[in-house]
Amino acid sequence: MILDTNAVSALLAGDAVLGDVLGEEERHHLPVIVIGEYYYGLLGSRFRVHLQSLLATLIRESFVLLVDQTTAETYSQVRDDLRRKGRPIPENDIWIAALARQHRQPIVSRDGHFDEVADLRRIIW
Repeated sequence: MILDTNAVSALLAGDAVLGDVLGEEERHHLPVIVIGEYYYGLLGSRFRVHLQSLLATLIRESFVLLVDQTTAETYSQVRDDLRRKGRPIPENDIWIAALARQHRQPIVSRDGHFDEVADLRRIIW
C-alpha cells in the first residue's frame, strides 16, 4: 500500500482506525513526494523534532518510491487523462498516482480526487 501524506500524518498521530486498515503489513510504500510534503508541513510545527524522529523511523521501515523515467511517462498519461476528462487534481497527487500505477499499489488516502485516476484503487479509513 502507498501512503499519501494525510495517511502519514494520521499514522504518526497514532490513528488506531488507520492502524487497523493497514493491518499486519510490515512495510509500506512511501513516495518521495509524500516525504517532501510532510517535511514541508513540519516546518511550522511545534512538534517538529518529535515528528521528524517518527518520520525517520517510518522512512527506514518503508519502501521509498523514487521518481524515474517510467514514473514520468506514467505521470504524463495520468495528467493527460485527467485533462481530457476535465477533472484536474493537485500536481503532487498526479505524481503520487503515477507511482501507484507504476508499482500497482493502492493509495491509502482520504483525498477523493484520487478516484478520478483510472486503474487506481484508493483505500479510505
